[in-house]
This record gives sequence, structure tokens and C-alpha cells, in this order.
Amino acid sequence: MTPTQGTAPLVFITGASSGIGQALALRYAQAGWRLALVARRGALMREWATAQGWPQSHWAVYEADVRHEAEVAEAARACLQAQGLPEVVIANAGISVGVDLSLAEDLPVLRDLLDTNVIGLAATFQPFIDGMRQRRRGTLVGIASVASVRGLPGHAGYCAAKGAVVQLCETLRGELRPHGVRVVTLAPGYIDTPLTRENDYPMPFLMTPEAFAERAFRAISAGERWRVIPWQMGVVATILRWLPRGWFDALVGSQRHRKKRRRDGV
Repeated sequence: MTPTQGTAPLVFITGASSGIGQALALRYAQAGWRLALVARRGALMREWATAQGWPQSHWAVYEADVRHEAEVAEAARACLQAQGLPEVVIANAGISVGVDLSLAEDLPVLRDLLDTNVIGLAATFQPFIDGMRQRRRGTLVGIASVASVRGLPGHAGYCAAKGAVVQLCETLRGELRPHGVRVVTLAPGYIDTPLTRENDYPMPFLMTPEAFAERAFRAISAGERWRVIPWQMGVVATILRWLPRGWFDALVGSQRHRKKRRRDGV
């Protein structure tokens, strides 16, 4: 059902300037929701949002880097003051970076991964939890990854970070469910975004951000606890999860491992 003007619910999305975040913004706008869009590149975000032709009253842009808790807190405070308490908060901002733990120079890279993907997610949720709990309604959405299921050589930092996202969301789900607040964990497979376009290895079941956003929108609306998108990667994830450790070690040990190059997050 499309909300009517004046009663339109609000969605708060981090990492909204490209990829999954931008596709989610478009999907929620299509459904008539108001948008609170968070991005590091605020001017670019405003230019894009203006070009969509949405009513000015239906969207706002907040500039913040999720690695800096004070910036996220200020964006949340501004949103609460200008637009109100969101119905849905999507902690989407993240980076994917290869880590080689034999290299001392990669330890700061690991810290950056954890700060962005884990601490950034917690900092995104925190300002809204009490309000949702008091209202006894709301949905927090964490964007994890199929890479959270098992540790993959060359991706120690990313697997660790996304695994932490899954566990953090699961913990919050148990804490907040008695208060009427839902926590949804989405685990994308390979999505055609700036984070994946430079990958030099096969990406099975690659899907567009728009296709992901459609499925994510439905999963969030239904309050699903855990959803792998697309479903084919869900089958792969289930197999990997239950594969005996010896078999899994033999499988990944037979592959050619590449360390992903450093790239900016969204």
C-alpha cells in the first residue's frame, strides 16, 4: 500500500549516494515514503535527489561519514528534529577491502573495515533505538553479506566485519522484539555496484541494485529476520554453512586467492 501525503512514513538510509543505498532510496520513494538520505558526499547526494523531481518536503540529505560517530549522531539529531522518528533505519554504508594479515600495514585497513561496517552500523542504529522502543514500533535493517557465513581466504577483514554485523543484529533482535521493534538482517550476494565492478573473479548470480532493492523492500516490509538475496546465493550460503570444516578447508584451499584492492566505501 502506498502511503498518502502527510502520513508518509520515513526511512533513514546510510550510504545512499550509490549502489544498494541509492537503489533502496528509489524503491522507497516509489512506494511513497519520505527519505532521510545519509552520505559522505552531501552535495552530490543533493544534486541526485533534486534531479529525481521529488517534492522537497519528502526528502532531506545529511552529510556524515559513519566512521565518525559524532557525525552520525548529528545527522540523526537533525533528522529527528526536521523529519521525525523513522519507521525504518537501514545501516547500508560499508566498504569491501582485501586484508593480508601477514602485513603490518594491513592492520589499519582491518580497523577501517570494522569501524565502517560494524561501529558505523551501531552508530546508525543507536540514536533511534530508544524512540522506537518507546513508540513500540520500528524496523532496524543491517546490511550484511553472504561473506558473513564462512571465512574466505583474502577477505579476513570483510568476513569478520559482516559476521559481526549478523551477530550484532541477532542480539538486538532478541533485545528489542519484546518492545515491538523489528531487526532485519539482509545478506546480499554479488550486486553490480562500485564495490564489485573491479572484482577480477567470477561473481555467480550477479544482480542489479534495482533487483536487490525490490527484494529487500519486500523482506523489510514483511519483517523477515534473515534474508539472503538472491535466493540462489541463499542455497550456496546454506551449503557453505553446513559443510564440514575439513571439506570447507580443502575447497577454499584449492582456489586461487586474490587480495582485493583498496577502494572507497559508499
